[in-house]
Amino acid sequence: MPRALNLWSTHQFWVGFLVALGFDPRRVEFSSDTSDAQGREFGMGRGTVDCCYPVKCMSGHYGELLARQKRPIDLLLTPMIAALPSFLGGHVMGSLACPRVMAAPENIRAGFQRSGDAFAAQGIRHVAPLVNLDEPALAARQLHAALKDVLPGLRPAQTARAVQAGMQALAAFAERMRAKSREILVQCARENRPCLLVLARPYHMDPGIGHEIEVDLQGCGYPVLWSQHLPLDDDLLRWMFRADLEAGAIRSPLDIADVWPSSYSANTNEILWAAKFAARLPWVVCAVRLSSYECGMDQPTYTPVQRIVESSGTLFFSFQDLDATKPAGSVKIRVETIDAYLRSMSAGIIERKRAAAGPGCPLLLPGSANAGTAPPAG
Repeated sequence: MPRALNLWSTHQFWVGFLVALGFDPRRVEFSSDTSDAQGREFGMGRGTVDCCYPVKCMSGHYGELLARQKRPIDLLLTPMIAALPSFLGGHVMGSLACPRVMAAPENIRAGFQRSGDAFAAQGIRHVAPLVNLDEPALAARQLHAALKDVLPGLRPAQTARAVQAGMQALAAFAERMRAKSREILVQCARENRPCLLVLARPYHMDPGIGHEIEVDLQGCGYPVLWSQHLPLDDDLLRWMFRADLEAGAIRSPLDIADVWPSSYSANTNEILWAAKFAARLPWVVCAVRLSSYECGMDQPTYTPVQRIVESSGTLFFSFQDLDATKPAGSVKIRVETIDAYLRSMSAGIIERKRAAAGPGCPLLLPGSANAGTAPPAG
């Protein structure tokens, strides 16, 4: 399976799903991270005319998997994910995936069949089912219909159990990541030190698509969190959003209707909610927005996200033009600029946000150096 695009957010589901169907996990192959060499060697001449850089990357992933000699594949499974499971489910209008990303498997497949069928030539079955991962029962029916001819004897009940196993694997991974994020935030709170939050789509975790900007920032000494894996513990969220709840501005800590009424896109919803998180938590002193060049889904959110973050005095920086070119000098200068602002402004931002947030932060354990002592207003 190609590692790019929406598999970044559902990788654990597919491993759990396939293992539950009886596949040896050692025989489940994923393409490597996106890179320039991958695109040049395997994707040239087989791409699609598309302004979406993450979609363009997919041809290199396909080509790499088809070219593997030591561990050849016989089934290329690239699901067209129509909707994603989201922690905001029930608090938003929908959790749809980007339509351009969703259609990418069929677009890229056409490129590999333009001058002869590259899949048939190597005895590889290409399967790209439309899957609604936000509805497990529907996903089970969709996957069974797509795989029953590829896996003889596959039964609907077996597929449903495999989907459930995949969902459990995905949920377990998310829980571990959120627990780790809370652990980082506890450390930042007890030491009164700053951390950064990356607001991006899941595929920006791919080093070739996101250009490892968050790695450069982490190299400056700041803990870095991702918007998809923030802690959702009720004690923390009730403390953070207490004023909004008491004022009746929101119905729950996960409500984004106050800032984003058209809440039908999964990743967009999560970015807007994470911006609210960044604005309220004192030790998140800076939000860094990553977006690919000409991303149609992201463009309407640029101004709202920035306004939300900056409303509390939190620093906001953006890289809104990421594409195949990584201007190393420019990125270095921008990272150094962010570092300079953080060094001079972090302490004041933390003090002001702590004073505005009020007492009772659950991240500050009783007896810790900062517990129960509100800092003076900056």
